[in-house]
Amino acid sequence: MGGGNCFAPWVLSLSGIPEVTDEQQAKQDPELAVLSAMAHARDPDTTKSTRIALLAQMVSLGLDADRSTLYCDLVLNSLPEVARRALQTMNSSRYEYQSDFARRYFGEGMAEMLLIQLASRYGDLPAAVATRVREASITELRGMGDRLLSAQTLDEALGTR
Repeated sequence: MGGGNCFAPWVLSLSGIPEVTDEQQAKQDPELAVLSAMAHARDPDTTKSTRIALLAQMVSLGLDADRSTLYCDLVLNSLPEVARRALQTMNSSRYEYQSDFARRYFGEGMAEMLLIQLASRYGDLPAAVATRVREASITELRGMGDRLLSAQTLDEALGTR
C-alpha cells in the first residue's frame, strides 16, 4: 500500500465470539447477538444454535426497519437447514413465547399490524380501541385477527359483541 506499511487483519476464531443467550445482553448489543447467532449457527447442538438465533431475531425486531430486516435475514441464512426449520417452527403463529421480552416485542408488532388492518377495514379507530389492542395478550390478538376475517363490525372483530 506504499510507504512500507504492512497491514495484517485481526482474525477472531468462533470460540472468541460469545454465545449470547441473555436477553439483557442481547438488547444492549443487538449486533453482538446477531454475530453470535451467525458464529454459532452450525453448532452441533441445534437446540442451542436455534435458541441463540431466535434471541438475535427478537432483538432485531426492536430496531429500525432496515437493520431489522438485514439482521433477521443474516441470522436465518447463516443457519443450516435443520436449524432453519427448527427456527421457523419456533416462529410459527402458534408458538408461545416463554420470556416477557419476546411476548412484549412480538405482541407489539402483532398489535400494530392489527390496528392497521382494523383501520383499513373500519376507518378511523377511537383511542380506546387502540389502547385495548395494544394492551391485549398475544392470545387475544390472535383471536381478534381471526375474527377480523369474517366480522361485520368493529365490535365483532374485537370480540366485544
